[in-house]
Amino acid sequence: MPRLDLLTPAEMARADALAIAAGIPGIQLMDAAGRAVARAALRRFKPVRTLVLAGPGNNGGDGYVAARLLERAGWPVAVAALAPPRPGSDAALAAASWRGPMVPFAPPEAARAGLVIDAVLGAGLAREVDGLVADTLRAATAPVLAVDVPSGLDGTTGQVRGFAPQAALTVTFFRLKPGHLLLPGRDLCGETVLADIGLPDAVLTGIAPQAIRNAPGPWRPPALDAASHKYSRGHLTILGGAAMTGAARLAAGAAHRVGAGLVTILAPDAASAALYRAGDPGTIVAEEGLEALLADDRRRAWLLGPGLPADAATRAMLRRVVAAGRQVVADAGALTACAGAPEALRGAAVLTPHAGEYARVFGPPGPDKLAAARRAAAAAGAVLLLKGADTVIAAPDGRAAINDNAPPTLATGGTGDVLAGSIAALLAQGMPAFEAACCGAWIQGEAARRHGPGLVAADLITLLPGALETARVN
Repeated sequence: MPRLDLLTPAEMARADALAIAAGIPGIQLMDAAGRAVARAALRRFKPVRTLVLAGPGNNGGDGYVAARLLERAGWPVAVAALAPPRPGSDAALAAASWRGPMVPFAPPEAARAGLVIDAVLGAGLAREVDGLVADTLRAATAPVLAVDVPSGLDGTTGQVRGFAPQAALTVTFFRLKPGHLLLPGRDLCGETVLADIGLPDAVLTGIAPQAIRNAPGPWRPPALDAASHKYSRGHLTILGGAAMTGAARLAAGAAHRVGAGLVTILAPDAASAALYRAGDPGTIVAEEGLEALLADDRRRAWLLGPGLPADAATRAMLRRVVAAGRQVVADAGALTACAGAPEALRGAAVLTPHAGEYARVFGPPGPDKLAAARRAAAAAGAVLLLKGADTVIAAPDGRAAINDNAPPTLATGGTGDVLAGSIAALLAQGMPAFEAACCGAWIQGEAARRHGPGLVAADLITLLPGALETARVN
């Protein structure tokens, strides 16, 4: 099973403490961490003049161990210490085992190195990185191997505090942190290696982490059996707009491919209905009005937003469908129709804003995307999917997932409509809201990966079934 739990720096410190309390010596964990760093360097780089920049804490201790092992392997290694470790600490023990050359912690030393191992600060920052530390890291022109995270990168938010170097390779331990997946942290880490250093999984019981890296395992797509029929697979109703009819059609196409048994688009007028009927012949086009469709209890899942105007009428329809006890995915126009009034979204199942829509409804998200998604989910009482290359899915109870498989080719018009249709189809099939949002985000990224360059939104639709099957078997 992949190690999908994400730990904040504080939770990781707690994991270390619990392991040590259970009888695993701290120096043993440090030795394993330094060994993992040295092993990664040996695999990725050729022997070159290597400078280990060591801080006074455990991150620096890992660096001393890596320096000793690389020197033993025949590499030319020097250590530059920002400050000595605290006497009696595990880092002090690791430093005492280093017998090689010490050089000043200064920019010229970093500039001369063929490889810089950044073991200065780690993920749990207490202040901005500036002054000598920033200047020395900035002077490195050779590849940087970061221990845990590049110094200056906040392991909780993925944001840079002051300065952080661009790493070619980052080695971290036991579990990833949110900052390894959230931007810009994910890019600054370069290739990220997650190493096992002997921490038992049992320590997670005492931490109860609430964030995961989004991937199949914690959730599975709905399965079909011999008794399945079109009504058991769910009937999704999409409210279509008059001006941007393509948005609802994209959502409907995705919903069909992701498994909804029936898909209806409710057209606002006869002219729009004619346009919708010219599309996918498997989509039902209705004109009889909202109340008539709400009278059918089999229509449990609804999608409002793609192609709808952001006006009072859309907001009123949203409230009416929610009041009828339906599971609602609110996207696009339905979100902006509630600008400055997040309470109007209460009772929806899933909200799918991009950053601009989030700001219009909930206010500026700020630098902590994970916290922003959780805050809005709690305020709206709904699962919130905050879109982007580092999509965050959050539930009102604090559970969260970070989706990092979305390629940049998804940055094109209409892909949000496809995503909303996929999530709504999964809801129609009985998948819980948080899991449906996680699944929808992941299969969208997988479908885009399979396509490659030149992607347009409609391309995703035929690739979704294969992505869905991959999610079932992984």
